[in-house]
Amino acid sequence: QVQLVESGGGLVQAGGSLRLSCVASGRTFSIYAMGWFRQAPGKEREFVSTITWGGGSTYYADSVKGRFTISIDYSTNTVHLQMNSLKPEDTAVYYCAADLFPRGSSGYSTRSDSYDSWGQGTQVTVSS
Repeated sequence: QVQLVESGGGLVQAGGSLRLSCVASGRTFSIYAMGWFRQAPGKEREFVSTITWGGGSTYYADSVKGRFTISIDYSTNTVHLQMNSLKPEDTAVYYCAADLFPRGSSGYSTRSDSYDSWGQGTQVTVSS
């Protein structure tokens, strides 16, 4: 079992920045990759970014590439999502998730159903 707790959401103006954090606890040695997803009202949950645990390979959705950066602090088992140049369309509840199984040659997946453990979510609101 892996437990995840997100923090760092809030209200920010367009063009601003936020840093989300996700602390992993429990059987962290079983994590292969960590991902961030988001869900806006009335929309399906969508992939944002992922990073392999230990390898550091990263992947981003086209909509956030160049603006968001995912990283891991192994000393605290915390995954960060640095979000810059925020846009109103980034408004959503952001979830972190842990994948406990290896995924092919890349080591990660962009499918939400590949992830086994989820945090409770943190709200990000970007005003225009």
